[in-house]
Amino acid sequence: MGIFEQLDTHWAWLALGLVLAIGEMVIPGVFLIWLAGAALITGTLAWALPIGVPLQIVIFAVLAIVSVFAGRNWLRANPITPADPLMNDRGARLVGEVVTVTAAIDGGTGRVRHGDSEWLVRGPDAEPGTRMRISGHDGAVLLVEHLH
Repeated sequence: MGIFEQLDTHWAWLALGLVLAIGEMVIPGVFLIWLAGAALITGTLAWALPIGVPLQIVIFAVLAIVSVFAGRNWLRANPITPADPLMNDRGARLVGEVVTVTAAIDGGTGRVRHGDSEWLVRGPDAEPGTRMRISGHDGAVLLVEHLH
């Protein structure tokens, strides 16, 4: 009797499925979850049916391939949209806000204050104290325009 016949392989498949699911939570990428599902289904089949390890491996391989492709197609049709698409783009979040010039905008560049921080800006010449509107950004440099 070989070592595989002595083990309850369904526990190994179920454990692998849980490890892969935890891996998906730790390192999100929407890939490991499909392999976790394939391992869990394989473990459930191995527990319910008297199938040998070679067939279990084939079942896992087929389920993994099918689930990864099905998951990829599903995600392509149903893309994940963030609740706040501008969460990590502070410059874009500021578009439309009114700022006060703190260092004269001379030759197209200067500094403005927004809240408790100062930003480098590009825009039309303006004296300190002038209020301007943020019209966009170029990296960490805000683009400003006169209020209309």
